[in-house]
Amino acid sequence: MTGFARSSIEVIDLVNYRVGRITMYGIFVLMGILLWSSVSKTFFLPSLWTLEMAQFAMVAYYILGGPYAIQMGSNVRMDLLYGGWSDRRKAWFDLFTVLLLMFYLGVLLWGAIDSTAYSLGHFSGEPLSFFWGLLTGAEDIGRMERSSSAWRPYLWPIKAIIILGVFLMLLQCLSEFLKDVLRLKGEAI
Repeated sequence: MTGFARSSIEVIDLVNYRVGRITMYGIFVLMGILLWSSVSKTFFLPSLWTLEMAQFAMVAYYILGGPYAIQMGSNVRMDLLYGGWSDRRKAWFDLFTVLLLMFYLGVLLWGAIDSTAYSLGHFSGEPLSFFWGLLTGAEDIGRMERSSSAWRPYLWPIKAIIILGVFLMLLQCLSEFLKDVLRLKGEAI
């Protein structure tokens, strides 16, 4: 069990570290979009796509950076009591709270999968069977959901990024859970 836990921690941490480091540069994409928005509004006709694209870039930046933030411990904590606790007590508390976070992320993942299936034209039934049907050729993509703005982009790409980000956060929570178990066993991580 310990070998499996350690190898799982290494793989999950490596994937989320690399995704997080790449995602850090997404802020420059967001800055570029907002700069173009400012320039086009000042000197040319305003672009229709800039505001919504900036929102999509911010969602991708935030959701794909979440697992990296959890891994680095840079998420917000209420340190009133936690800061003075022993490492063992912190591990017990983290073990409990990460389970609550995993439950929340599981519900969020299910909602993201359902919403993505809806955006691809699946309006009723089980979303996982819809995606399985897409892979096997039994299902077809229906009328795809679009934004109600003047630009009218398809919404499935950002919803797919949300699925990926929430899934990576779930994996990082699993890694943190395994780290807490190892800490409670008294093993070095």
